[in-house]
Amino acid sequence: VTHDPCVKGDVMTALEKATGDVVFKFEPFVLHVMCQELQDAQLLHSIAVDSGFRNSGITVGRGGKIMMAVRGTHCLEVPLSHKGRLMVSEEYIEFLVHVANQKMDENIRRIERFHRGLELALEAAVPAGTVSSEGRERSHPVYVHRRKRRLAREQANPSRELEPQDDINIFDLFAEIMVD
Repeated sequence: VTHDPCVKGDVMTALEKATGDVVFKFEPFVLHVMCQELQDAQLLHSIAVDSGFRNSGITVGRGGKIMMAVRGTHCLEVPLSHKGRLMVSEEYIEFLVHVANQKMDENIRRIERFHRGLELALEAAVPAGTVSSEGRERSHPVYVHRRKRRLAREQANPSRELEPQDDINIFDLFAEIMVD
């Protein structure tokens, strides 16, 4: 398993050592985010799909938990050997390595688009008003009222365990980072 571009020589070396079944596999970016509000999940979903992650979706669980999954569709999974016996040619392995590296490059571009889209959405959600240390206009995070309610609950009952609804909202985290 690696997150670096693949090299045919590394694949061939691994195949020579293999005694069982070997599968050449590429899996795209996956991110699961628990959201406090459906609107947050919908915004994340929109950004994900616009970034190229077409297999993204929103799930609402029995307890009302809202989970947003960012998933790509450009997978690759190819058996190369069976019981230690190579089932494909070296030329085909070279082709697979090339295809996998192209998919990796596209995956990185999609992640970067997702990140930029998320930053833009968060900037748009923060009303203008105060100036940050960089001189740009900023204000307090959009979800300050939620944080205040949660803080009030925690102060009222400081020894209680975390509840599922206490899960961190990704927008809160990014908004806090943007303000700092």
